[in-house]
Amino acid sequence: MAQEPELPEFKLDESDLYREDVVTDRKTGGIRRMTPVTASGEDDPTRPVLFEGQASLLTPGGALPLNFELPGPGFEDALKQFPDAARAALEQTIEEINQMRREQQSSIVVPGQQAPSGGLIDPTGGRGGSFR
Repeated sequence: MAQEPELPEFKLDESDLYREDVVTDRKTGGIRRMTPVTASGEDDPTRPVLFEGQASLLTPGGALPLNFELPGPGFEDALKQFPDAARAALEQTIEEINQMRREQQSSIVVPGQQAPSGGLIDPTGGRGGSFR
């Protein structure tokens, strides 16, 4: 009889816990404020509050999620940083998609086999070429 695969252990790192609050305008995106907490659930003032931006872009292939760091240090700072950080995340994502396309186009296709699709989203709307 085959040996049962060992399942991973799910244990939270008690020294790296955060409470999440999400602030959104319900249109463009949101900002996650991650407040450090101790193992007892109390705020941990010895570690900084972290901020992460979230947005999504509708493409012909579906929603493209964007997540990006906002250095802060406060919520108002993160709010001001949101537009530029979202644009930078989108530009990086587009470059990664174009790089995957280039790699896919340069891969060897053996006769009788279908080329790998890779499930790439076409941000150009099916027009081909680079997105820009």
